[in-house]
Amino acid sequence: MRTKQLNKNKINVITLGCSKNVYDSEVLMGQLRANEQEVVHEQEGNVVVINTCGFIDNAKEESVNTILEYVQKKQAGTVDKVFVTGCLSERYKPDLQKEIPDVDAFFGTTELPNLLKALGADYKQELIGERLTTTPKNYAYLKIAEGCDRPCSFCAIPLMRGKHKSTPIEHLVIEAKNLAAQGVKELILIAQDLTYYGLDIYQKRALRDLLEALVAVEGIEWIRLHYAFPTGFPMEVLDFMRAEPKICNYIDIPLQHISDKILKSMRRGTTQAKTTKLLQDFRSHVPEMTIRTTLIVGYPGETEEDFQTLLQWVKDMRFERLGCFTYSHEENTHAFQLVDDVPDEVKMERANAIMAVQSQISWELNQAKIGKVFKVVIDRKEGKHYVGRTEHDSPDVDNEVLILADQGYLRTGDFYQVIINDAADFDLYAELYNAQ
Repeated sequence: MRTKQLNKNKINVITLGCSKNVYDSEVLMGQLRANEQEVVHEQEGNVVVINTCGFIDNAKEESVNTILEYVQKKQAGTVDKVFVTGCLSERYKPDLQKEIPDVDAFFGTTELPNLLKALGADYKQELIGERLTTTPKNYAYLKIAEGCDRPCSFCAIPLMRGKHKSTPIEHLVIEAKNLAAQGVKELILIAQDLTYYGLDIYQKRALRDLLEALVAVEGIEWIRLHYAFPTGFPMEVLDFMRAEPKICNYIDIPLQHISDKILKSMRRGTTQAKTTKLLQDFRSHVPEMTIRTTLIVGYPGETEEDFQTLLQWVKDMRFERLGCFTYSHEENTHAFQLVDDVPDEVKMERANAIMAVQSQISWELNQAKIGKVFKVVIDRKEGKHYVGRTEHDSPDVDNEVLILADQGYLRTGDFYQVIINDAADFDLYAELYNAQ
């Protein structure tokens, strides 16, 4: 009788947090589908799996609120079971079990087989690279490593994800081929630290070797690099990026701060001078490169002078893409020993000041694109516009290219040549080039 009941289950997977979580949810869904389970992503289902984020205050709050929402639905009888996995669960499992006892079970980030068992499924080791993608069909995340060996003072990710562990190149190639067969044309490579890839299994930095293997996969047109670390960057990657059209001239390298005092306290292993030289080397090796970074303001001990140093540096470096976060005081991190002494309102003022500068820089850089021709991929149709991206833009976080739909039908996932005819601070407006 129990087996019969299980077959009727519809499992709804809800994903919170970053792209690594998106990837993990997709792997979970692929496993469930292989076990002939009915599984959906963020739709209706009588069994709910919430893949949580546990990194910063806002994300933790969203995760807890989502758990409570589905516990209420369970109490009301509209949901039968609620399971929780991911980083929040890994980090706070004992507290969560105590505070939210109506959750059926909590699982950490490395407990996929146990979670599957609880869902009435078996973990299938042979499913290398098979997953149900939740992103638009033209792009997918490819997680090349798990965990992190860096000692950054503010970061709790090693607590939740463990030590760095690279995925072998041959497994990633299989995964890329599977994705290409499903129509994926853009791979977004993700890890806590791309630069470290290969050190644990090949005893060398092997990011270039991986890229050489991936560009050979038929059907993949763009490969994008996310989340590099500013020390130990394998510079041979830049030469390959410049020479190989499939590697997008784009890198996401979170730099966090630039004041030497703050960098030292953050345990970043670099200085203002070294970071500035690295970025100059990036731009001299790949003149067309778009650099995306993220910064943290309001770190403990950040004085007005430290902040002004950072603000001036942002003005000087003219990053193509930049995001800014306010510092979150995370227990069990090295920085938690410090006094969180920058008031919240000051943190917000500093973040807003950084983004105001960046908005102007982005507007100026976009104005320079007017009249130029770019290759864009179409992600979706929205109202009167098709929404696309150049190779210089990652989905959800960067600039978008808007093309009026009355110019004709454009297929989602296809590439087109467009000419930019107008620009705002974070959007470009274009029409088809040589549409005749």
